[in-house]
Amino acid sequence: MEYIISEENAKKRLDVYLLENLDEMTRSYIKKLIDTGKILVNGKIQKSGYYLKKEDHILVEIPNEKQADIIPEKIDLDIVYEDDDIIIVNKEKGMVVHPANGNYTGTMVNSLMYSHKTNLSSINGVIRPGIVHRIDKDTSGILVVAKNDFSHKELSNQFKEHTITRKYIALVKGIIKEDKLDIDLPIGRSNKDRKKMAVTYKNSKRAVTHISVLTRFYNSNVTLIEAILETGRTHQIRVHMSYLGHPLVGDEVYGKKDSKFRVNGQMLHAKVLGFVHPTTKEYVEFESELPLEFEQILEVLENKEK
Repeated sequence: MEYIISEENAKKRLDVYLLENLDEMTRSYIKKLIDTGKILVNGKIQKSGYYLKKEDHILVEIPNEKQADIIPEKIDLDIVYEDDDIIIVNKEKGMVVHPANGNYTGTMVNSLMYSHKTNLSSINGVIRPGIVHRIDKDTSGILVVAKNDFSHKELSNQFKEHTITRKYIALVKGIIKEDKLDIDLPIGRSNKDRKKMAVTYKNSKRAVTHISVLTRFYNSNVTLIEAILETGRTHQIRVHMSYLGHPLVGDEVYGKKDSKFRVNGQMLHAKVLGFVHPTTKEYVEFESELPLEFEQILEVLENKEK
């Protein structure tokens, strides 16, 4: 992976910058990569506390220690669309997108390696072949996978420029009074728990979420919302809604356990994904229905309102 330092990121410590941009890596692991020469700045080894300068070139080499463990597995995927460049997957709740942190089986990547092993982009290596973006394990919905490096780069640029259409449906606790909310609050690693994200103005990035209320369930004290992502930070919707006092139903990381709803994981579904097709250059949009569990809970909530 390569990074060119912008004026915005100049004067940041090397380890801090990498912690912000390498989402799944801990500070200690990043330090290990720096100390062992796996991370170079302008072709040279620098210390973790090196202060970056504009136009600095960072090269990150991720050791492939676990590549042999990433084996193809015959796991059914709900493929919504496929052509020579992209695969659109409707991921089920509970499935991890790619191997990480000792979890090297049962992921979407294991399945793709079985069905599309020779037809996936190589940009992210063996651990994440074809993976342009991801959604959380307990978030269901639409993902795009790149089948070649050209498509991967084209799609990555659109994500970087925030031109991708991403609409989510979520069930949150409490009654939201406003019909619409525009949330513009920066997100970064939590100082209290490095595994969590938080709204913070320190070592963070701008995060913008547009909320529309779909249904208020007064008798159950929950609200069904549509969330449109302008940016795509880790756990963005979950963090923003929790910060506003409306954590997602089922989200025990950013909310509290609630026995009223017997669900495992947050009630969040990536419903719509739209982008300019890498080859045709035409705007395409894909949509998936809410999973059965989500629909059943909404039906119960609607009956309680009668």
